[in-house]
Amino acid sequence: MTLPGDNHVHTEWSWDAVEGAMDATCARAEQLRLPSVAFTEHADLTPWVVRPGDAMPEVLGRWLRPDGRVAPRPLDVEGYLACLQRCRERYPELRILSGVELSEPHWHAEQTEALLARGQFHRVLGSVHSVGGRDEPRLVDHAMGDTAAADVVRSYLAEAVVMAASDAPFQVLAHIDYPVRHWPADAGPFRPADFEDAFREVLTVLAASGRALEINTRVPLAPELVQWWVDAGGDAVSFGSDAHRPRDLANRFADAAQVALDCGFRAAGAAGELWSRGVRSVPGTGGGRRLS
Repeated sequence: MTLPGDNHVHTEWSWDAVEGAMDATCARAEQLRLPSVAFTEHADLTPWVVRPGDAMPEVLGRWLRPDGRVAPRPLDVEGYLACLQRCRERYPELRILSGVELSEPHWHAEQTEALLARGQFHRVLGSVHSVGGRDEPRLVDHAMGDTAAADVVRSYLAEAVVMAASDAPFQVLAHIDYPVRHWPADAGPFRPADFEDAFREVLTVLAASGRALEINTRVPLAPELVQWWVDAGGDAVSFGSDAHRPRDLANRFADAAQVALDCGFRAAGAAGELWSRGVRSVPGTGGGRRLS
């Protein structure tokens, strides 16, 4: 099986990718014979609230402000694009796409617009990383520490609905199952069926927006979620490893591709394009950026 392109990858240009390396990731992509790789660096525009007792790893703690919020450094767009160009020259056989992962872009319209105006990004991911609303946003893993896990999941999915219904200029909803990464062991196995109504609401709104769903393999996306995406009328999927170091590129992609194939998705067009069911053409997003 030919693996799909990896459309969710981080390098040294993302504040939390301490082992990231764009050049080495390109070399890894060639080794895996990937058709493409999209470097979707973090643009975390939300200053997260930190409470006493919240875990504070060094990579996060260095961005703690005196007001008790974490505000990571902004993306160095010019430096990132220059590095991208060097890699394109060094790896001419690999399709290398520019990209960005926006945290809660529906909360930060002006900042998002200004950022996207500085680069012609091929892949724009929309992500929810926090719960609690715009006024008191807490990282999902922090919220899991003192809130019932099921409540965190439902709060997360409710915010994902709001983002998907907005006109924020993103193409792909990233990691719809993000809270699963932090699901506590004492809560028992995570069962998507327990949240089917909430997941289906996100997917229905996302499909109506014309955007794509990401099959994120950091934690393998449950196959039923991809089927629910089909049920909602979703036509396109994007594959993302969410790799923060070269060796994690395209992890579990063979299994993810098989899930997509089983649900009727197929590769189409040039290398790096999203997989589609061919039900309808996939329109651009509110920002006029195409999903191809």
